[in-house]
Amino acid sequence: MAYTAGDTILDDEYNAFVNNSSSPFGYNHFAGPGSGEYGLNQATISTVSAGNTINASDWNSLFTGMDNIANHTNTSITASSVSAGDTIAIRAALITDLANLAAAVAAGSTGATAISTAAAGTSTNSGTWNSTSTIARSVTFANNNTMRAFFNGGGYIRCNPGTSGSTDGSKDTVFQELESAFGNIDIKAHSSTRSGSGETLTTNGLANGFHDLGTGYTTILKLTSNNSGYTSNTLEIQAKLDAAPSSATVITIQQIATDPADDATYTSPNTSGVPANPNEAPAMVLALTEGYPNNTQGLASDIRAASNAQVSNSAS
Repeated sequence: MAYTAGDTILDDEYNAFVNNSSSPFGYNHFAGPGSGEYGLNQATISTVSAGNTINASDWNSLFTGMDNIANHTNTSITASSVSAGDTIAIRAALITDLANLAAAVAAGSTGATAISTAAAGTSTNSGTWNSTSTIARSVTFANNNTMRAFFNGGGYIRCNPGTSGSTDGSKDTVFQELESAFGNIDIKAHSSTRSGSGETLTTNGLANGFHDLGTGYTTILKLTSNNSGYTSNTLEIQAKLDAAPSSATVITIQQIATDPADDATYTSPNTSGVPANPNEAPAMVLALTEGYPNNTQGLASDIRAASNAQVSNSAS
């Protein structure tokens, strides 16, 4: 690309700025439907035909699009609009600006602040249990372009483990402490985050995000209780896709709680001041939240999931 001061600006050069699918990437590749870690599913910009004049309106379509992506990703750029009659001049930072915008999208728009939240479904065990609780919920997108743009634009799926019912014995406390130690697990484009702390870290899969998932479950985080007598009790969050990231439309989150500990059950008349059944673990809850890119800072519209559903819910 010979885009330098003193050279004629060629239609091929402008078209590369718009449509190049290899480095340096053009606007359409990182802002349009894209592929892989590129793409925000915004409207694409037209190229110019060979031999045609590149008009101010052509440049402004590119610059306006770049401004919109820069605003959403909070990336600093210097490209500026032009008017009819302006002297044709090189925008010295254009190639650098395009590269910086592409890199921001590829990283999952980590600087984006135009993110809204909405509930994406909650499931609760039907009752107490004393072996294993498994809950799985899915979040579905209209198509792969939307799903990819959701995560590339800074979107995330938040997993919030919890318990239900009144505290009735040490096992309730153990799982309350485990879910508190999880806090919120946010699955993002290239990694996941944990807001809680504490308990014994058994499996740390927080380096995994949407682009790292496959069709089998990947453990995002697994904690083991550090309470004496319950050091085999665990809580785990896993995630998987329905296909490779390049074609997936569904992400499924699975929460598994295990309780191998055995507490004595008190029976009449030895019930005064003690839990009726301390061997039962509490009903578990899995609540999902959709953190979605909104349209307040440059995107044409909110990028959201289409639906969510319970996949499985068992406790024994």
